[in-house]
Amino acid sequence: MRAFLIGIFTVFCGSAVAKAQDVYLSVPDNNIFNRSEFTSVPTRVMTNANRTNWDYAFLGLLPTAPTFTSVSGPTFTHSSSSFTLPSSTLLWQLESMGGQLPYTGLTGYLPGFQSFSTSAIRWFEPPSLSIGGGFNRGNINFTFKIPASQFTANAFRAGNYSMDITQNYNDFTPHNFKTILVIPPSMRWVANSLTKYIEISSLNDYRNTSTRVWDLGNTEIAHTVDFNFWAKAASTNIQFTSSKGVPGTRNIASIKLGSNGSALTTKTLSADFQNFSAANFSVVAGNRNNFIPELSVSADDFKNLFFEAGTYTFELNFNARSTDNSINSLQNTAVQLKVLPLSEITIPSSGRNVNFNFNTAAHYTDGQSQMIPNQIMLSNNENFELYVKSDENYFKKGGLQTNINSNILQIGVDGSSVNAPLSKTPQKILFNGAPVLDRGLNVRYTISPAGAQSLVGKENTTYSINVYYSFTAI
Repeated sequence: MRAFLIGIFTVFCGSAVAKAQDVYLSVPDNNIFNRSEFTSVPTRVMTNANRTNWDYAFLGLLPTAPTFTSVSGPTFTHSSSSFTLPSSTLLWQLESMGGQLPYTGLTGYLPGFQSFSTSAIRWFEPPSLSIGGGFNRGNINFTFKIPASQFTANAFRAGNYSMDITQNYNDFTPHNFKTILVIPPSMRWVANSLTKYIEISSLNDYRNTSTRVWDLGNTEIAHTVDFNFWAKAASTNIQFTSSKGVPGTRNIASIKLGSNGSALTTKTLSADFQNFSAANFSVVAGNRNNFIPELSVSADDFKNLFFEAGTYTFELNFNARSTDNSINSLQNTAVQLKVLPLSEITIPSSGRNVNFNFNTAAHYTDGQSQMIPNQIMLSNNENFELYVKSDENYFKKGGLQTNINSNILQIGVDGSSVNAPLSKTPQKILFNGAPVLDRGLNVRYTISPAGAQSLVGKENTTYSINVYYSFTAI
């Protein structure tokens, strides 16, 4: 029984040692994502307990070089998929045998960094004579590295990539081992705009009938696992502060999120996370995926909800989440839409002259009134008041001032009872106007009977005066 138990113990210990002799190389995600060269610390690959010299044949003159040979093929194979990495991914070089490099005199030498192959690759070139050259007993350590170019050229997927190696010196143990590249599951935002500022400075933006689109800048995510792009708004409401400091809200559902290209599907934003990926973002060569998220608003919603001057703010929460939901990486973007105070008064050419003709007795006794339809086209994205004034307090004749006072002409707008006498001092003719785009105003011009009668006896000629309209924000 004692011998049997010792035998079992020996078998188990032997299996443990063999497994421990597999070479595990953990590749940091920093090297993968930054595409920077990875160099390992000196790593034990084999152990030499007995030998101090190389094998030599033909009277001790021809050395047998130690070699590595891949017996599993020319690539590193992923443990749970069909993905591979070329043998050129990993380079190696002998670091020491028993704490120091072997003797290199008499044409012995240390080869440079090499990669595994299905052919035997020499990892040291012994001296040509067996006399005076050898090595120490102990661990046989190698230095491994992955050049930066390999991180750019290949896709490093989370998991283990292995290659089965055999070596040709029976006294070195183990005789066969696996070299395993351990790639951690990881994701990292490489590029993303943390803020997005949008400024609206033209009324023509609201006259455009196309959907308004703003890109959020390039987004780049480094990853070793397949992932989906999830997003939501931090709140159901967009916070609004008018140009006069008055708070308000808009529904976040008026804004959609998509992308410039086919990477994302376009969906309405909500306060709940949604998967915006058109398809899984797979691990690709270079381990980075990039795309440009875009915000969009329909022309009608933009005109109806985002016309008022002020600042509209909301926050987007992004989440790159692995397809198996095991890991994720969050990122936020604050969005600010600033609408500048914008106003415009236009008078079509057909409405720029208003003519009063006095050629009957009734014109003088009864006065006259005219309504000019849509004479003024108003646009203002603040609450406003409309004023009218003249450039002088008297009408002119042939460029010269007369004694006909400007106040004989009264001006108002359709729908209002206000008739303001015209003067150089601005007179209010529209109160508490709400923000509006391209609103046509019918303007009423009146000369009262008293004003008309004051013209009796005046020279028969043309008298003129200029009329100006202006806004005041309230």
